[in-house]
Amino acid sequence: MYIQYSMDQLWLPMDLEEDIPQNHLVRVVNAAVNRLDDAIFDAAYPGGGRDSYHPKMLTKVIIYAYTQRIYSSRQIAKAVRENIMFMWIAGRQRPDFRTINRFRSERMKTVLETVFTAVLQFLAEENYVQLEHYFVDGTKIEANANRYTFVWGKAVVKQKAKLQEKVQNLFAAIKEAEKEEDGTHRGRDLSELGESSAITSEKLEHAVKQLEERLQEKPKDKPLKKAMRMLRKDLLPRLQKYETQEAILGTRNSYSKTDHDATFMRMKEDHMRNGQLKPGYNVQIGTENQFIVGYSLHQRPTDTRCLIPHLEKVKSQLGRLPSTVIADAGYGGEENYDYLEQNEVEAIVKYSTYHREKSKAWQKDISKIDNWTYNSEPDTWTCAAGQTLHFH
Repeated sequence: MYIQYSMDQLWLPMDLEEDIPQNHLVRVVNAAVNRLDDAIFDAAYPGGGRDSYHPKMLTKVIIYAYTQRIYSSRQIAKAVRENIMFMWIAGRQRPDFRTINRFRSERMKTVLETVFTAVLQFLAEENYVQLEHYFVDGTKIEANANRYTFVWGKAVVKQKAKLQEKVQNLFAAIKEAEKEEDGTHRGRDLSELGESSAITSEKLEHAVKQLEERLQEKPKDKPLKKAMRMLRKDLLPRLQKYETQEAILGTRNSYSKTDHDATFMRMKEDHMRNGQLKPGYNVQIGTENQFIVGYSLHQRPTDTRCLIPHLEKVKSQLGRLPSTVIADAGYGGEENYDYLEQNEVEAIVKYSTYHREKSKAWQKDISKIDNWTYNSEPDTWTCAAGQTLHFH
């Protein structure tokens, strides 16, 4: 009446591979990682201590987990214990969540680029990608940082300038007070601060030490004591803070206090609502035949300024640039067009005014330089009024 059912009976075959279809994604991940050279992982394992789990096994488990949208180390460890696909690819080994997390955050971090490049070379060898038509686009990803702890470059410059002016005024007042005395320090009048050059924390530190020497000779000088307290407890620490902030900012206009690498930018979902700026990154991804061929992370909010560094990274990984780059109008710009032309890459990249320039209203507008006459030999333009304009 019933099919025999017994949980205590062993059944053959016992190999998990029999339960995995031949065209299953887990087999693709297994084959791709097996082709990686073991030497790629050697630098991440200095040796010593107890034997480690094989890095290829952990790499397979993590990559396959990501394809299944499993990102938590605890969930990955759970899948290795319960899911047949994970059991097979892990060879029935059971790394715990700490091992998985340590591998991907510490050891894998140093070899991730190498692994990605090796997989791309595998795809190229099998003719999955030929770098003929490269589709690139970007998206902004919000950082896991407090969106209200921001530092703005303009504010830092403004506050630092105010503080420097305050320091100059303070030292000017000290000098003015000492002019009335027949002191012995006239040869050391804090000139190293510079009359016109910017005051740095190093210069200010040196000047404070000089003032401390004077204070030892005149311990009852109350104005000097007050100035010293202000310098030591307020002005010098603030100047050092502004210099640190400028160093973190670099060429950016903002950063998050809880994630110094994140820059404040407007996310896509906030463009229509004119929402607040959030700390994030601009991720550029290029594809061919639905494979991700190149990726790069940027602190620049606009796609225009990300194209060249993105393609340079692709070139360093694959040894050459794609034959054709296809991108939307967000990448249109003279610098990008010039770069692509110089590297003999065909550009299918619009610019922001492309469609408007095709309209009749634009073509009839004599104020637009596009409707003037260009003279290539002398490099001049002739406007609608017949005047010649020279480059300046």
